Amino acid sequence: MTSLRAGTADGQAGLDAVVADPARALIASDFDGTLSPIVADPAAAAALPGAAAALAGLGTRAGTVAIITGRPVAEAVRLGGFDGVPGLIILGHYGAERWQSGTVTAAPPPAGVAAARRALPGVLAAAGAADGTKLEDKGTALAVHTRQAADPAAALARLREPLATLAAAAGLTLEPGRFVLELRPPGIDKGAALRALVSEREARAVVFCGDDLGDLAAFAAIRELRADGVPGCAVASRSEESPQVAAAADLVVDGPAGVVRLLGELAAAIG
Repeated sequence: MTSLRAGTADGQAGLDAVVADPARALIASDFDGTLSPIVADPAAAAALPGAAAALAGLGTRAGTVAIITGRPVAEAVRLGGFDGVPGLIILGHYGAERWQSGTVTAAPPPAGVAAARRALPGVLAAAGAADGTKLEDKGTALAVHTRQAADPAAALARLREPLATLAAAAGLTLEPGRFVLELRPPGIDKGAALRALVSEREARAVVFCGDDLGDLAAFAAIRELRADGVPGCAVASRSEESPQVAAAADLVVDGPAGVVRLLGELAAAIG
């Protein structure tokens, strides 16, 4: 048993299973808002001090340690300083890219993104996008951020319908996040990426840490895996902007600092 305490019996069973059999455990995390504090400019993000060390501590003890993010893997490695973390797997673009031991592999660019990329500036202009609205081109997805607008919530609401129309026309889905709307191919999410990694690594216990609406798919995957006999714990990095994530979690910690502490506690409990 571990001294770590989840808020649900199922989540506690997941933590205990990780500690009891770490060689067959998978411990995964989102990046932005979970290992890295949210900042106004995504390009200025950086992992919290201690995040790489916490992952490294787990990397020498647990069977699989991973990051699952919407960012390109090269960005996540650079912004996190993760290139020296032993055994780390980074799945970028929700699993469309993979970084492992310095090698990057990627799926072909998805259909529809190129058409949406061409149309998006005109759509934003026609919708009267607020000053401060920023476009982030992820290669396999397109994200529109309003965090730097004078009224981020109102700016996001103004864009929701025109972006939904564009996504539908391009055969993409529109996924909301923390002052962001993302156009991405259907069937690509953190839940699918997590399930695929669990299957590949033959994991028998799973922990996933996340903070945003896009992480709810991974939390749903945790519940599905539990129904299939694989214990798991969904951990929320607390955010006032996404209370739904904390409500869906087994364990809630105080932001990225809480996640880093939790990872360190897991490494210590494994021994």
